[in-house]
Amino acid sequence: ELPTMKMLLLLMTLLSAALLASTAPPTCYSRVLSLSKEITESFKELQTSKTVDSCVETLPRLYLDIHNYCVLAKLRDFVAYPGCDRMAEVNELKEKARSLYTILISYCRRDLVFLTDDCNALEIPVSPPIEHS
Repeated sequence: ELPTMKMLLLLMTLLSAALLASTAPPTCYSRVLSLSKEITESFKELQTSKTVDSCVETLPRLYLDIHNYCVLAKLRDFVAYPGCDRMAEVNELKEKARSLYTILISYCRRDLVFLTDDCNALEIPVSPPIEHS
């Protein structure tokens, strides 16, 4: 009976630890990483949309890498770009970019480490790795 009780207690401990791990609050890093990916994906979708407005072609490119110090200038340029104000999708994207910029310079300023300052790297889209099947 005692080994069963120990096993049950161990199982309950493991389950509660798993629950705590899955409900942990996001860190600054995880938040900016997910938001930057969300913004980049939204920008790609906007560019490839069938109903794309001609002004979208003039927008600054928006390929984000939060490990690149130039991302701050890239976000500033995108938010300040005067074109496409009539498009709700672009305004929403600019608002997300503004939020990411604010998080980077205010809340996460001390938590992030920039690994590069290669501004040209943010002009070229990063291709996802090819999956072999």
